[in-house]
Amino acid sequence: MRKIQFFDTTLRDGEQTPGVNFNTKEKVQIALQLEKWGINVIEAGFPIASPGDFDAVKAIADNVKKMTVTGLARCQKKDIDRVYEALKNAVDPQIHIFLATSDVHMKYKLKMTPDEVLASIKEHVTYAHNYFEKVQFSPEDASRTKKDFLLESVQTAIDAGATIINIPDTVGYSNPTEYGALFKFLIENIQSEQEIIFSSHCHDDLGMATANALAAIENGANRVEGAVNGIGERAGNTALEEVALALAIRKDFYACQTTIVLNETKRTSDLVSRLSGITVPKNKAVIGDNAYAHESGIHQDGVLKNPETYEIITPTMVGVAQNSLPLGKLSGRHAFSSKLEELGYQLSESESKEAFKRFKILADKKKHITDNDLIALIADQHREEIEKYRLSDVQVQYSSNGYQGAIISIIDDNNQTKVASKIGAGSIQAIYNAIDEVFHQHPTLTDYEIQALTGGEDAQAEVRVTLCNEQTKQEFRGIGVDFDVLHASAKAYVQASNHFAQAH
Repeated sequence: MRKIQFFDTTLRDGEQTPGVNFNTKEKVQIALQLEKWGINVIEAGFPIASPGDFDAVKAIADNVKKMTVTGLARCQKKDIDRVYEALKNAVDPQIHIFLATSDVHMKYKLKMTPDEVLASIKEHVTYAHNYFEKVQFSPEDASRTKKDFLLESVQTAIDAGATIINIPDTVGYSNPTEYGALFKFLIENIQSEQEIIFSSHCHDDLGMATANALAAIENGANRVEGAVNGIGERAGNTALEEVALALAIRKDFYACQTTIVLNETKRTSDLVSRLSGITVPKNKAVIGDNAYAHESGIHQDGVLKNPETYEIITPTMVGVAQNSLPLGKLSGRHAFSSKLEELGYQLSESESKEAFKRFKILADKKKHITDNDLIALIADQHREEIEKYRLSDVQVQYSSNGYQGAIISIIDDNNQTKVASKIGAGSIQAIYNAIDEVFHQHPTLTDYEIQALTGGEDAQAEVRVTLCNEQTKQEFRGIGVDFDVLHASAKAYVQASNHFAQAH
């Protein structure tokens, strides 16, 4: 069977989702889980973008053992040099170079003629090929590029040393018929003495990203690019879990195989959801909570008689299962460490000691600790290690005239405590007003979500908030988990406020 490579851009294109900002530890953690999931290539970041991006790409290159690690670069030598520096220690490095080829991009963004674009592709792909055996080229906005010029751009990149050609539907403009035909046209017309891998990269603006990616595979693409849970700027990217399951369930039609470990799918999705702050909709294909729920009486009857009547994907196939090793307050360090390894975490000795201490505190309050509890615990620990401010104490009391009062204590990275008190129409508003007083900020709260992290009366509350700077329109997300809803709400707001403060 034909083998389809999976190229994950969760940490690069996915991080361009408004309000999403992974730190280096989180990026390494996601990368290790992606490797466990079976991803072939990880786009670790855009090294020239910032020192933080460079450090994250380098850290991932230093830690993963099997995946190809790629860094993004514009057609500029300084970008290429920066990718080379970041990936020097990678087991299998690759560079991803891009340059726009559509008329609208060339005229208004690049302010370059078609001949200048072709010259730049030739110069910079050649330059990159001096440092990298694997060079991927992307003609940005390919789906809106004139076909003849697109072919000429791709051929120029191949002649200069590119062996991987990515065809991006940058603004989600294409449809399956059109996008598939574009791959067929290019594959039939390129000239090369060596094998060229063609890859899809689709955005979901019109809701066709997964369908377009599958159409590309039908027409000869051997690599698919996307992000976990479909995150990404605007409407997001191709959801890789959807493509993986489509190829597995419909192997009779696509006749393709992948290296994706299907029962790691839900775990990968949950990790990205928690660290990104982006909730997975309950009706999301493959990994949504309702994907395996049957409310209709007819459906329930059929599933009870034979699951195949209404289930083409079983929960266990994607890793939806009960804990194989339940943890509680009597669990020891070995069982705790084994569970963390099973979840894909690799902690240092000091990190493991701190995590176990937090686990014991949690276990005193909660009878059984679930995987989601542990993921939340480790995520909170990693966040606190890098945040300048963290929540110390919350006090709420009833005030006169129906108002609520809140006193907030926040500790900074110099162990200095800042205290503020404010009133509000309700407890949450009072808490958030007090936190704003500490941070000397005036953001707009655009989103507040609360849900139980797990089932049962001892479930922790998970609160997600989104703050917006009305001047810059930047968004900043935060997550808080605690048994007390007010404390969880305060933790989420403080986390988002850390990001808000760093941007100002």
